[in-house]
Amino acid sequence: MKIALIGYGKMGKAIETVALEQHHEIVLKIDLNNATDFTAENIALADVAIEFTGPHSAVDNILKCLEYGIPVISGSTGWLDQWDRVVNFCKEKNGTLIYSSNYSIGVNLFFEVNQYLARLMEHYPSYDVLLKEIHHTQKKDAPSGTAITLAEQVLTAISRKKNWTNEPVPTQSNLLEIISERVDPAPGTHHVKYTSAIDDIEIIHTAHNRTGFAGGAVTAAQYAIGKKGIYNMKQVLGLV
Repeated sequence: MKIALIGYGKMGKAIETVALEQHHEIVLKIDLNNATDFTAENIALADVAIEFTGPHSAVDNILKCLEYGIPVISGSTGWLDQWDRVVNFCKEKNGTLIYSSNYSIGVNLFFEVNQYLARLMEHYPSYDVLLKEIHHTQKKDAPSGTAITLAEQVLTAISRKKNWTNEPVPTQSNLLEIISERVDPAPGTHHVKYTSAIDDIEIIHTAHNRTGFAGGAVTAAQYAIGKKGIYNMKQVLGLV
């Protein structure tokens, strides 16, 4: 598989390491220093693009890949207010997009556990719930995309919670509080905690390094080859 890396920071370099270990080929690497190399001619060398940049550049990068006819795997977060625009463009171009707020296989299993637990806790209003996420200080968005996904899963299942907020809220509020902490070094830790006067129930996922995220992104890239449409990691991992 020939891969174009759109974004060559720490995540891009981790993806490169995993891809090369699996005998794939990196045919294009784009970052701020060579953005003019992101052309139709150059990316045509690739079978698939993996895009990990930032919230302000992700949409343009995804749209360019789709315009150039290259399947794109995006792990950038903080841009989902433009999701409908990207989906419509992907459909218009008969393109291929895989998006996940987190490509780690462990995190995607954690999502499944979170959904199941939230459905159980809907029936026990004496428990309040809050989320906490911890990341390195270079992370540009807060709360993390993973925390937002977890929060939205809780909101879908628990009717007493109406929306999430990144601000402190009183106990038993109808808002779901997400606490964001930025500490170095911290690849990513996510807590979902249910608290009552009697006891606590907590699930936690802690990433030890970026390898899990990178490996999942490469797995998603392999899944995208030969497909058309919009997919997520539940489909990549066969969880649906």
